[in-house]
Formats: sequence, structure tokens, C-alpha cells
Amino acid sequence: MICGGIDIGGTKIEARLFSNDLATVEMRRIPTPKERLADFIDALAEQVRWLEQLSDQGQALPVGMAIPGLVDVHTGRAFTSNLPASGYDIATILEERIGRRLPLMNDCQAFALSEANGGAGEGFKTVVGLIMGTGVGAGLTCDGRLTPRLNGSALEIGHIGIPAHISVAHGLPSWDCGCGKRGCFERYVSGTGLAALGGHRLGRPVTAEEIVASAQAGDKQQQEVMSLWAEIASELLLIIQLTHDPDCIVLGGGLSSIPDVVSLLEKPFQSIKLGEMRMPAIRSAIHGDSSGARGAAIMASRNQSNPSGAPFS
Repeated sequence: MICGGIDIGGTKIEARLFSNDLATVEMRRIPTPKERLADFIDALAEQVRWLEQLSDQGQALPVGMAIPGLVDVHTGRAFTSNLPASGYDIATILEERIGRRLPLMNDCQAFALSEANGGAGEGFKTVVGLIMGTGVGAGLTCDGRLTPRLNGSALEIGHIGIPAHISVAHGLPSWDCGCGKRGCFERYVSGTGLAALGGHRLGRPVTAEEIVASAQAGDKQQQEVMSLWAEIASELLLIIQLTHDPDCIVLGGGLSSIPDVVSLLEKPFQSIKLGEMRMPAIRSAIHGDSSGARGAAIMASRNQSNPSGAPFS
């Protein structure tokens, strides 16, 4: 069964048509309308129609959608930043527009679902997909399927505070986070977090890309920044292990493309693991940018195959 997935982001809405083996057949991106809800829904409808026409299946084509933020499983309302969708039941509004209801899921959950099925997490029982990009978040699967969540959230681990022993030892500021708290992991291990660490250590503005490139070229100061980033990120991996104990953690987002990122994180993680606990396998994502749409497409296909069941079944 061919299927479609739509990955909704702050700058683009990406639609992908997948073959029955979940390979991308065609991909189309359009800008994300940010001002008016009506324009946002029009853009979603446009992408759905493009997939339907391209597939020649019309409304029989399974199509799923992934969106950043929280999708309340009881009300259907989305709560998300940088989109004119927060507080609205997007799936219902779109249904009124296109004549059918499409499943909507969190993008981190979509990433984890994709990588657990034919991705870097294939063959592992419990997989956490950790995205470290503009923000930090994760999804969780068991036996290749999503796990039910009370609030329909992903693993909002980016909004856990970094440990005091890290911030004190390195004299790190407690930076404000967009969630309203201070000192969240997202402010230190995301792409902007890496840049902030570099700026703090070097005393000048610096980008994450510059830090990575300079460290690779042998710059000692930038290598120290990367080591600090890896130390903080390994504490996040430890929290994932202590709270969920997965077989595998798959890394996604822009920072997963850091050269030898798995080795960079495994060493400090090994040094802080609890007692004799075995470390989970750490892998870099296979499907990369396509995983959001791919995970949404998997969910849609499963829903169509089992319409009476939830996407977790």
C-alpha cells in the first residue's frame, strides 16, 4: 500500500509520497503560513490534494501528519510554537475542509516510529528517537509501535533542567527557556544551545556550524566546547536510560550529523552510567529529514489497515 506523510514545520510544510516499502517516491515543500489559521489550513489541504492526485488513489490514500508540540489525545487541540495552530483541533478543521479525517501526531513520535521501522532502531524492542536540532525532544516506541501517552505528548526531555553538578562545575549560566523555565537541556544541547555554550566559553558570538568545523580542524578551544556539549548531552542520555531504559537511542536533528557523534557521546555516557547497567545502543538516524513524514505515513497506513484500532495498537 502506498501512503503519504506530511511533516509540518515552522518554515515549511513537507509532503512525501511513499512506496509500499516506505521509500520516498516524490517530495514537495511549501512555505508554512504563520499569520492566519485559514491560510495554514489551506496549505495543508493543498499538500493533501497534491498527494492524492500524485498517487491516483484520491481519498483512499492513507495520509498522516506530524506537527511539533503537543496534540491532546482527548480534545485534539494542538499546542505548538511558531504556528497559527495552537489551541485548535487541526484535524477536525482540516476534515471540514477536505472531507476526511487525517491522523495527527507529534513530530518526535513520528521520528521514533520511522526509525523503529526500517530505520536505525530496526530490530530493537524499545527505541527512543532523540532529536537535537533547533529544539530538543524525543519519541518512544515499543515493538515498533507508539506507546500511549496521557497528554499525547512526546518525551519532553528538552525541558528537564540540567544537573546542578554540571552547571556548577563549569560555571554555566541558567539560561531562560522558551517553555518559561530556566536551565532546560534544550538551552544547552540543541543547535542554539551549542552556539550559546561556545559564546559563553569564547566570549564572542559563534555558530554551532563554526564550532563543529573548527573542532574538526583541530582548534583546541572549540574542541573543549564540543567536549562540554557532549558531557551535558550524555547526562540527557543517562536520564533517558534511567526513566525509560530503552534498547536503543536513535539520534536525529541537525546535531546528529556531527562527525563521529556516537563516539563523542558514548565515552562520557559510559563514565556516568549507573552501576552495572548495560548501555543502550546509540545509533544515528537512517532516514534523516524524511523521518517526520515517514512516521506519519506509517501511522496512517496502520490506521487504515485497522480502522477500529488506535495508532498504538
